[in-house]
Amino acid sequence: MPPTAPVRGELRFGEFVALIGLMMAIPALSIDIMLAALPAIAESYAVAEANDRQLIVTAYMAGFAIGQPFYGPLADRFGRKPLLIAGLLIFALGTVGALAAPGFDTVLAARALQGLGAAAPRVIAGTIVRDRFSGRQMARVMSFVMMVFIIVPVLAPSIGEAISLIGGWPWIFGFLLLSAALALGWVGLRLGETQRPEDRMPLTAAALGGALAKVVTTRETIGYTVATGFLFGSLMSYISSAQQIFVDIYGLGPLFPVMFGALAAVIALASLTNARLVGRLGMRAVSHAALIGYVAACAAVAVAGFPPQMPLPALGLFLAVTFYCFGLAVPNFNAMAMQPVGHIAGTASSFIGFYTTAAGAAFGWAIGQAFDGTVRPLTMGYAVLGGLALLTVLATERGRLLRGRERMPGA
Repeated sequence: MPPTAPVRGELRFGEFVALIGLMMAIPALSIDIMLAALPAIAESYAVAEANDRQLIVTAYMAGFAIGQPFYGPLADRFGRKPLLIAGLLIFALGTVGALAAPGFDTVLAARALQGLGAAAPRVIAGTIVRDRFSGRQMARVMSFVMMVFIIVPVLAPSIGEAISLIGGWPWIFGFLLLSAALALGWVGLRLGETQRPEDRMPLTAAALGGALAKVVTTRETIGYTVATGFLFGSLMSYISSAQQIFVDIYGLGPLFPVMFGALAAVIALASLTNARLVGRLGMRAVSHAALIGYVAACAAVAVAGFPPQMPLPALGLFLAVTFYCFGLAVPNFNAMAMQPVGHIAGTASSFIGFYTTAAGAAFGWAIGQAFDGTVRPLTMGYAVLGGLALLTVLATERGRLLRGRERMPGA
């Protein structure tokens, strides 16, 4: 049984989680499905610099970050569903543009347009969840959603490689177009409007400024948003350089999608664990313990001197531990950031999504561009960003960690 009843009874809990999971999976799928095909795309367009292939990820992330500040305020004014449909249509248009791109620059522009459209499901998915849930219930729902949305990207590199082998890499974009069509049909036919009419916010400078001021001056919201940005930076640095690390350094070749998927599955496992733990222990206790574990794993690699080429099992263990901690921390950080600002959920989700995406893309790009044929830039980047996240949470909580202050509604 769902923790609370649907707003208008339009979706049962399982279908609601699946649809929100798909909405959040499309942005991640659009990144991960490209990874195995990056060398082929670079070869097709005669891209000389190996690190420039990462721009296919970076361009998408740039559009993704730029789009997020707009969708939330518009969704607070006009409702969730119209903006969600508009974003999916923009995503589909960018996908068609990538399919027909005559050159590498055009591919990058189309990827940016894809990201601009994909920002809508990212922002509005979180907004819809906040419309229906709060507190630990929201963290529990977000854990299930993250588990669903991780399962698809786990398979994405293998899907991308299979499509490339059968029909060539351009048909990867055909697969993304089908995914957008599925989401559009599901949203159009099954999703009701979750925003109450009385919560519509005027689209004026004063109203937008007031809502944004509320978001950035709420200690819990801004603190956990900044901390999430650091953690997403480490994830994006891994995604940007994973193909080069596992293929160029460790020579995994066709086994790269298997390794990538196995590590991504750890996040899904952590999300399932979080859904079971958060109701009993609380968001703070679970996420703070996970963040401490994340930093401890980085400290262990630091003590070893950040080896330039760790044995593959050691690197896999390090990544598995940090990914597991990531999966326990981020859903709770997101729920705690959204908790105090439910009355302006769209604007808050836009700000949180924009900041975490922009910070993640910037940190990930910086660490990815530092790739020098070793894993040292990645592990050092993880250590720095993990430490900054811990310092941010300490400042947000005034030095007190592992508290279980929040309560489930009705508890």
